[in-house]
Amino acid sequence: MDKLLVQGPCQLNGTVEISSAKNATLPILAATILFPYPVKFVGIPDLMDVGTILKLLQSMGINVTKNDHEVLIDATTLNNQHADYTLVKTMRASVLVLGPLLARFGIASVSLPGGCAIGARPVDIHLMGLEKMGAQIEIENGYIKAKCDKLKGAVVKFPFPSVGATENIMMAAVLAEGVTVIENAAMEPEIDDLADFLMAQGVKIEGAGTSHITIHGMKETELRPSGKSYRVIGDRIEAATFIIAGIMTKGDIKVTGFNPSHLEFVLETLKKMGAKIEIGKDYVHIHPSDGLKGTMVETLPFPGFPTDVQAQMMALMSVVDGNSTVTETIFENRFMHVPEMIRMGARINLKGNTAFIEGVEQLSGAPVMCTDLRASAALILCALVAHGQTEIQRVYHLDRGYEKIDEKLTNLGSKITRVKGS
Repeated sequence: MDKLLVQGPCQLNGTVEISSAKNATLPILAATILFPYPVKFVGIPDLMDVGTILKLLQSMGINVTKNDHEVLIDATTLNNQHADYTLVKTMRASVLVLGPLLARFGIASVSLPGGCAIGARPVDIHLMGLEKMGAQIEIENGYIKAKCDKLKGAVVKFPFPSVGATENIMMAAVLAEGVTVIENAAMEPEIDDLADFLMAQGVKIEGAGTSHITIHGMKETELRPSGKSYRVIGDRIEAATFIIAGIMTKGDIKVTGFNPSHLEFVLETLKKMGAKIEIGKDYVHIHPSDGLKGTMVETLPFPGFPTDVQAQMMALMSVVDGNSTVTETIFENRFMHVPEMIRMGARINLKGNTAFIEGVEQLSGAPVMCTDLRASAALILCALVAHGQTEIQRVYHLDRGYEKIDEKLTNLGSKITRVKGS
């Protein structure tokens, strides 16, 4: 199992280009199940989770051709509507094949998913939405078994704005009879990107990016390839991670290749803390800044503060002047990075779903262990400013969602060594 050795402290300087968003790539690749023709992508990130979903598609008989960051997917050969546990167990997003399989073939068998152990993240509302559209669903031997004669358009109202459920119902609605309306839909930029991809194939969708999305069902024969390669949006969470890294190290870095409006709440919070930030059309330039102050953050669905940036923000709060609080409202078990940060000298107290952070002058290198994807990134941020060497174990979590983060940070001036596991 690989580990990272980080020698701190350092100052980051230079330009870093953000990869395409993992959280947008996965549903868009799953959506190719709907289309009886080849679809080409450019800029697909080289990530463990992306590799997993491509293997999952191949296991269903789909022809996948990968050449560096270009991928061609041809679902005309799909002959197996079963998503096996051996692939699904490692990644939550695997459940996104359920909607498109059911819409196109009227049958699907998908293992209950795994992924980061940050909370329950139940799939009930995915299933509730599909049942509203006429699906018959049973949970049997750890598998979701679904069937229907034909999905029907319906009004699907979610009890909370789940990103995954919104994506699953959007995809299912593409080949359903009639119109589907999703109320209390998630509004994340990744939903917008999925809608853009579907609309590029001729699907009529209204309201993506709002809480009220309308999808007009089509016949399979009415779908039309765009004739162009599709490029997924830049990863706002990776961008936030590098922005915070630049601020923590008092560096001068330009983070490019993403839409800063996707991080508006995060950037405004960082500015209030005293960070010097220049915002362009597709970049954010971090200038060296001193005297940052603590603040209060509460994670909320988009456009609020994203839960996927909570751990990284806590890393920053650990080394600024004054006190801060972080309240986690999305996942009930997303403070697993706190004990590891405390090992490095952070002063953090937990009470329920709120963390109270007292900024310290410096952190110290220590052996720490990654517990989930975003916690892993936060530990790297702490290591960049800590005095001495930090050994970060179980970095396979990082490789699920950050493309070559150690190489990108090295190019900015950090001292990181990857030690390959046996």
